[in-house]
Amino acid sequence: MQQRRIGTLEVSVVGLGCNNFGRRLDAASTAHVVHAALDSGVCFFDTADLYGDGASEEYLGRALRGRRADAVIATKFGHQRSTFGKGARPEHIRTALEGSLKRLGTDYVDLYQVHQPDPDTPIADTLAALDDTVRAGKVREVGCSNFSVVQLREAEAAAGPHAAHFASVQNEYSLFERAPEQGVLAECKRAGLAFLPYFPLASGLLTGKYRQHQPIPSGRLSGPGGYDRLLTDENLATVERLIEFAEGKGHSLLELAISWLLAHDVVASVIAGATRPEQVRANANAAGWQLSRAELTEVDAILK
Repeated sequence: MQQRRIGTLEVSVVGLGCNNFGRRLDAASTAHVVHAALDSGVCFFDTADLYGDGASEEYLGRALRGRRADAVIATKFGHQRSTFGKGARPEHIRTALEGSLKRLGTDYVDLYQVHQPDPDTPIADTLAALDDTVRAGKVREVGCSNFSVVQLREAEAAAGPHAAHFASVQNEYSLFERAPEQGVLAECKRAGLAFLPYFPLASGLLTGKYRQHQPIPSGRLSGPGGYDRLLTDENLATVERLIEFAEGKGHSLLELAISWLLAHDVVASVIAGATRPEQVRANANAAGWQLSRAELTEVDAILK
């Protein structure tokens, strides 16, 4: 599989989002998905201490036992709903990292990310503490998630000239959620940041599983959590148009969803979740469509 860079890291262009581990998947099922990912060329795994109250990290660590060198592990800290503490205070960063390392069963994390902005902690203090983790050899690169252009620029200004600075930003981005196009993608290009889209399949809407005028199958969109807000008549009609476009080019909707994101050169890896080995294999195989400029224009017209 093709690889792109996050700072000094080389990652597969399709990554595996691990938010289902410890929540929808037990340890054994997690191992099946992780091993299928590795065997499909997926080496980038994105988790967080929030996911499954730490079980996602624990199950991922178990699944990678003996294959740690084959994986690039990204995890996150500081979400306001995390049972391990919220915020990006220096003292919290130290304890949160030690907890993640223990659960993951490793002595370093490849990419350590602030899960969301902390308005109560100066970003300079956060970056100084993250720099300490890099100097200690416990973290290779640092990143952020859910940051705006203003917050990214504040972080850039606060980072010391020879200190760790954000190498990536992870925000929601898909054919149905295009907010990053309102500045964040351009800022990534200007500042040399890698962009990591989460929910690239719009919680399943872009897999082809949900079709207009057909019964709604079980899945995230039909379960708790409020994701069913995406199942509007307008969205389902758009899905039909996207399927028609993709199939007319000899591809699937899944291929369109992932390859369209990778057509943006600032995107380093598309973080797609999976609950079964066949899903992760399908995601891995969906990255090969090199959309032309004319095809990208056609997609824009459909979405408008």
